[in-house]
Amino acid sequence: MTFSTLVSDELAKKFATEKGTPYERWVQAEGLDIISGHYVPNLRTVDLKPWARRGGKGVFINHEASRTSNDCYVCEIPPGGKLEPQRQLFEEMVLVLEGRGSTSVWNDKGQKLTFEWKAGAIFAIPLNAYHQHFNGSGAAPARYVGVTFGPQLLNMFDDVDFVFNTPRDFPARFSGEPDYFSNKGEQDGFLLRTNFVPDAVNLPLISAKERGAGGGHIRFNMAKGAMASHISQFPVGTYKKGHRHGPGAHVIVLSGEGYSLMWEQGQEPKRYDWEPGTLIVPPNNTFHQHFNSGPTPARYLAFKHSSPRNAQGVPLSWISSRLGGNQIDYADESDIVRNLYREAMARHGLEPKMDAIIAAELETLPPKPAMAG
Repeated sequence: MTFSTLVSDELAKKFATEKGTPYERWVQAEGLDIISGHYVPNLRTVDLKPWARRGGKGVFINHEASRTSNDCYVCEIPPGGKLEPQRQLFEEMVLVLEGRGSTSVWNDKGQKLTFEWKAGAIFAIPLNAYHQHFNGSGAAPARYVGVTFGPQLLNMFDDVDFVFNTPRDFPARFSGEPDYFSNKGEQDGFLLRTNFVPDAVNLPLISAKERGAGGGHIRFNMAKGAMASHISQFPVGTYKKGHRHGPGAHVIVLSGEGYSLMWEQGQEPKRYDWEPGTLIVPPNNTFHQHFNSGPTPARYLAFKHSSPRNAQGVPLSWISSRLGGNQIDYADESDIVRNLYREAMARHGLEPKMDAIIAAELETLPPKPAMAG
């Protein structure tokens, strides 16, 4: 993250005609501002502009960390208002940031459902289904963040009309089932198959000691889509293990106070402070680590592109680097990590609870691989 990839103007001119992509041209045509950084301090307060096509306000959050995999945008529905209907040949997952309202979803056969939501709800838009969002308050706006696979489809077809106006139902994804957006789900290990979570902030989680510090975890499959998502929580006085994975992870803080570190292999980490509403997008294959430095448990939601896995289907970001994975064990982390954490906790008059956790890990760690040569 400290490297500069800028080259001479002479070399850049040779690639000038390849600079823009169909997706980037579409974003520019929408007329909204684009936040190009991989850190947004608070999605709830980020500035928005009128979005003529949708009938609300919006902003794109589009960093090179995810520009060709999945994108992100924030949209606001005016008090007592609604957005224009839309359908799309790409997946979308939504987290409601503020307000309350409802969404109607329907297909070409006329099968239609309407469900209500409030701040903290998560849901997915079924593939190519029409959908329309309504604000349930006449006094305050409603705001949500959406993460989509739009870049892949727009770059693949380079045809906006095809992506947004193709009359094709996908009944295996959505056929008007009456309970499609009910608060139900099928739990299978860490994975919860559901299309609607009414309250992500208070959703019960499953113990996930593999990620360190006795935290909780749950993963989602929504609307039978390919986009991955999960919620993680970690107790007061603890932090997650450092790890890295593929591009397109949009990490949104749901509760608590803390910070994250991000760094390239062999580089010094950079710190990003967070609170509820903060967005962090780690670039591809960049190490990152999340720290709870506040007086309450910390929880975040991640909407993700697919990540590398081993032959058993386990994400490499869950597997120790001592076994060839992409997760750094506490015993192998830099002294900088622990020193920064002690300082952050001291500012709140708190003490880390990591000593016992690290000691217990040492009893089960695999040996470090032998150095070649």
